[in-house]
Amino acid sequence: MTRRLAEVAKKVGVSQATVSRVLNGRTGVSDATRQAVLTAIDVLGYERPTQLRGVRARLVGLVVPELQNPIFPALAEGVGGALVQLGFTPVLCTRTAGGLTEAEYVTMLLDQQVSGVVFCGGLSTQEYGQLLGRGVPVVLLNAAVDFSALPPTLLVDPVHGSKLGFPQVSTDDHAAVEQAFTHLWALGHRRISLLVGPAEHMPSRRKAEAFARLCARTGTDPRGRIGHALFSFEGGQAAAHELLATGATALICGSDIVALGAARAARRLGLEVPHDVSVVGYDDSAFMNYTDPPLTTLRQPIDAMARAAVQLLLGQIDGGTPTPKELLHEPELVVRGSTAPPRAPGGRLLEGARLTRV
Repeated sequence: MTRRLAEVAKKVGVSQATVSRVLNGRTGVSDATRQAVLTAIDVLGYERPTQLRGVRARLVGLVVPELQNPIFPALAEGVGGALVQLGFTPVLCTRTAGGLTEAEYVTMLLDQQVSGVVFCGGLSTQEYGQLLGRGVPVVLLNAAVDFSALPPTLLVDPVHGSKLGFPQVSTDDHAAVEQAFTHLWALGHRRISLLVGPAEHMPSRRKAEAFARLCARTGTDPRGRIGHALFSFEGGQAAAHELLATGATALICGSDIVALGAARAARRLGLEVPHDVSVVGYDDSAFMNYTDPPLTTLRQPIDAMARAAVQLLLGQIDGGTPTPKELLHEPELVVRGSTAPPRAPGGRLLEGARLTRV
């Protein structure tokens, strides 16, 4: 116990006597110091005394599905920085092979009496119900929920009859696909394909819906033009190989990592990016300006989305009533070297709109 007191005291920068007063519920300690001690106990992984377990820590869980995809470290950095400025301590929970699942992380965070949770990525029915039942403030960041797949009992408050759910902050997937499609169409591409994540992934479903509408508007058939892949370099390469075999001259991808895999697939087939195949990514992750060729991509406004998510969470922590509304942020098409007019059969560039680079 003495060693634990010393560790907590060192982390907070107070005396062991102060830590002892907090743990025993004694007076003579400021609210800020008391909260700092409780937060340090949670961060160090120690159990609070029974009488203090009902007190919310100034900890906020940040649950991400992985860190291999650069978009998730970027989201974590944005949210974490905003939380620290407001006096909260972010707790990063990421799924790894052989490690805790997202559901297990949720249980752990609830046991630690966190002030709230920001979810980046999917949210299962079990997690949704668990969080609703505990009344913990939650915001979904780029983690839209498919409410149609949830039991009706989870969607309506049985007492007041009001709609249940969590605030959501997302990039407008429909606008993103339309920007990319319009850009490629203006360059002269008529065999455009879409390569997104798993079919059950809500943002991927939204992109597929937008793509199908654009195909209908331009009089093209979307059948055989939509591919699904894991969000990985290898997944993008494998799925792109199939789409390119159908004669696609342009690929709109659901992430930058998938887009890089698609570019590798094109090269393996002896095709040149961008003149044989144009590739558009999604996210504008770090270093996409330094790939060969630099990747045309749809930039997500990470900082603005992170700030919005934290403000929505703070409103709940301060006693506000959560509403299942979704804030959609507009993406930005960043044109680089991976898109160009397609070649005609004879090797000439097709006539059409000229490419303006930024």
